[in-house]
Amino acid sequence: MSERVHYLVTGGAGFIGSHVVDLLMTRGEARVTVLDKLTYAGDLSNLERHRDDERFRFVQGDIADPSAVGPLVAEADTVVNMAAESMVDRSIVEPSDFVFTNLVGTYTMLEACRDNGKAMLQVSTDEVYGSTRGGAFGEDDPLRPNSPYSATKAGGDLLCRAYVKTYGMPITLVRGNNAYGPRQHPEKAIPTFTMAALEGRPIPLYGNGSNRREWLHVTDFARAIIRVLDAGESGQVYNIGGGHEISNLQLARMICKLTDASEELITFVEDRPGHDERYALSWAPLAGLGWRPLTPFQDGVREVVDWYGNNMEWAKTTLEGAGQ
Repeated sequence: MSERVHYLVTGGAGFIGSHVVDLLMTRGEARVTVLDKLTYAGDLSNLERHRDDERFRFVQGDIADPSAVGPLVAEADTVVNMAAESMVDRSIVEPSDFVFTNLVGTYTMLEACRDNGKAMLQVSTDEVYGSTRGGAFGEDDPLRPNSPYSATKAGGDLLCRAYVKTYGMPITLVRGNNAYGPRQHPEKAIPTFTMAALEGRPIPLYGNGSNRREWLHVTDFARAIIRVLDAGESGQVYNIGGGHEISNLQLARMICKLTDASEELITFVEDRPGHDERYALSWAPLAGLGWRPLTPFQDGVREVVDWYGNNMEWAKTTLEGAGQ
């Protein structure tokens, strides 16, 4: 793809989105416009390094607002839709925001791309497949979401499929492992465990801690998105797998070890409703594009522990702004 491409990245002030922007901004003459509503999960400081670059522009707005989306899509060469409500616990308490952003917002983006003849990459999640006790989900497996968050993301995925099949639109879709790394919102699991361990507070662990996840460093996740953006086949789904599988209890113990905290801090709390037992992805199509993960899990988690240790004030302020 030409370095002169103008990218529109929605949700680009968020965790994964800002890392995608970082990589796109290394592309010579590429231009990047970020559209972000700046909810509690969006943070302009994630984009601070690009503020004075004439190739970068930030626009505050909602992907469910056609008047905000339409002109930006018209100007762009290609669209990366990363804006989403993504916290499972919040979706259980108040699902309406998830329906609006993840369904209505995706529809609005698709319509703007259809009106302007633009390609779009939709960023989704492994959670749309539901839970599995063994094996790994492939791109053609059925969607069986178990939370309001994953259900609304699955709905957005199905809208993308419909627009490909009905209108012949150039839409590509990625579904990824759990991402982790610097700048992640502190309500997420690894930051929550890390901050509690560093401060000597109870480390909250749902149920008995047996739930298993695959974890992929955010830079590897962002590299995968850009690889699909460059070389992916229109109309296809690409799983972003390759993460390190570990139980939540093993993860908490690992963070205790890295922070020199006592494992006695690990505190089992009431499990959340509909808690998926295990996620795992196969990712042969993505490997076929020449991508593979580069960051060893132990190294990546150590980096996260160090980062939050050096940015505790930011983390606490961010949690306060999120109402926690």
